[in-house]
Amino acid sequence: MNHVLRVIYYALWIAHPIMQLGIAGVMLRRGLHRKFKFFFGYILTQLATFAVVFPAYWHSYSALFYFYWGFDALSVAFGFAVIHEVFVDVFSAFQTLRDLGTVLFKWAGLVMLLVAGVVSVSTNSSDLAPWMQAIMTSQRCVRIIQVGMVLFLLFFANYVGVSRRQHSFGIALGFGSFAVIELVLISSFVGKHLGDPWVMSMINMAAYNCSLLVWLGYVAAKSPARDVSLSTLQPQRWENSLSDIHHRPVPADSLIPMFEGMVDRALSRTQQDLSLSNEKTGTAARAAVATGGFGGSVAGAAVKK
Repeated sequence: MNHVLRVIYYALWIAHPIMQLGIAGVMLRRGLHRKFKFFFGYILTQLATFAVVFPAYWHSYSALFYFYWGFDALSVAFGFAVIHEVFVDVFSAFQTLRDLGTVLFKWAGLVMLLVAGVVSVSTNSSDLAPWMQAIMTSQRCVRIIQVGMVLFLLFFANYVGVSRRQHSFGIALGFGSFAVIELVLISSFVGKHLGDPWVMSMINMAAYNCSLLVWLGYVAAKSPARDVSLSTLQPQRWENSLSDIHHRPVPADSLIPMFEGMVDRALSRTQQDLSLSNEKTGTAARAAVATGGFGGSVAGAAVKK
């Protein structure tokens, strides 16, 4: 890379913490760090990443490698939590829909981790370790969810009474637009349409700088009061229907209480049999359970000098 491109590369990189400090300062001054805790934590994580990774870039490639992957893993965890934070704010007027979405969100997170674990174990790659595969798979899952989130808000913002000038919409817009660019770059790199990693890194950093500008503009601007009385008839019907289902008493002839009673009786009888057996033999059974975990997060290839 020639001298001019190198200067542009470092300028794009150094611009990250400058704008992130501005976002964090505005959020603290306006009290938004209490409303969007995970987004504020994400910004602080990015600041810590630059404070550690940038010096390591000049001194130790080995330290750079592990710091980069470690902080990106933490960054994606916060990014995934921000999705739920935006969802809760968007559906703040619909408590039952919000609770249902929270349950679905937890299951989506579990499925994402399972997919990342399966892909990391089943993929044979001499370049990436299994834990790296898990991180990259989790990254792409989060990016796809972020794109879906911003598309939902673009098409259904007025439908649920959310203004496009609200903070939650701006946060989703920044994440979603950056996720689109990153996914396109990844697809181009895998398909060998974009072979120069320096060009890929510069485009990616420029896109992230644009997202930072979007966030800075939204947190600095005043968010309009939400008017839930507009265009919310259908969501309110869903809310009322879910509330009726939740509070509706279970019929006496329902099969669910019968199955619950059968399970309780079976468990009770099993516990009595075990207690009787222990008294006769004077021994206790011991079970060894082996557990293993995998970490899910994001990282790209560490940048070489």
